[in-house]
Amino acid sequence: MSRKTIALIGGGQIGGNLALLAAQKELGNIIIFDIPKAEGMVKGKALDLMQLRPHDGYDANITGTSNWKDVKDADVFIITAGIPRKPGMDREDLLEINLGIMKDVAENIKEQAPRSFVIVISNPLDAMVYAFYKVSGFPKNQVVGMAGALDSTRFRTFIAMETGYSVQDVTCMVLGGHGDTMVPITRLATIGGVPITDLISADRISEIEERTRFAGGEIVKLFGNGSAFYAPAQSAIEMAESYIKDKKRVIPCASLCEGEFGIDGYFIGVPTVIGADGVERILEFELQDHEKEALNNTLIAVQKTASETGL
Repeated sequence: MSRKTIALIGGGQIGGNLALLAAQKELGNIIIFDIPKAEGMVKGKALDLMQLRPHDGYDANITGTSNWKDVKDADVFIITAGIPRKPGMDREDLLEINLGIMKDVAENIKEQAPRSFVIVISNPLDAMVYAFYKVSGFPKNQVVGMAGALDSTRFRTFIAMETGYSVQDVTCMVLGGHGDTMVPITRLATIGGVPITDLISADRISEIEERTRFAGGEIVKLFGNGSAFYAPAQSAIEMAESYIKDKKRVIPCASLCEGEFGIDGYFIGVPTVIGADGVERILEFELQDHEKEALNNTLIAVQKTASETGL
């Protein structure tokens, strides 16, 4: 069986880490794509990663390009193209610039690989995945945004840091938009099956929830220029791996809802089954009243950014 091809659209910090992680997991051959003036940079990253192969033992072929024809018939696209957040900016501030980039990317992917599975990382995430879907005309199962996967792993991290217990035993879920209105579902969070509400005080849980909502901004402030790239890359790779290997992982992702959780026509973070058919199912469950209210608030934010795309 021939290897899959993974095309990474955007060769910056996230793109480089995506290439490394995909290679180490031997998910397939990897193409790092960027604009012509960055072609030397992505070719250099690809060559550097190729020279790492003897140490890690992976046999993936890694190349860099600025030619859309080189990604023809790729199986998976992970899109990071766009400018990163800077201090004082929220994800929505990026909309005008990154929307133009996303429209161009969507048109080219539609032309070169109309059957591919597409994972969007670019911010503002909820608007960018919506824009890609509208411009490309792809079926809803072929398009998904990396939102809750990252938000949930941040929530898991802060819970583990608070308790000192292994992050591997922390299970939790964050729903909603990939922004400050996201909704941690705390009542379902556990450590080794034990509810965190039995292990952490209510006040500290509230502080952890708040830190989760603003975790991206916290990193932006610390960096001074740029945004997170390690954790976002790993979150997207888990999604790609579930698709390529038909693992049917249940991952909180920005999927197109058509009635689930009372939401219709928008991409928003919900528990999503990812397998060989892409987005195979959204797992709906009963929300409590305060969770419904919070999810409605985040939906309003998502609707606002989606409407600003004009699509």
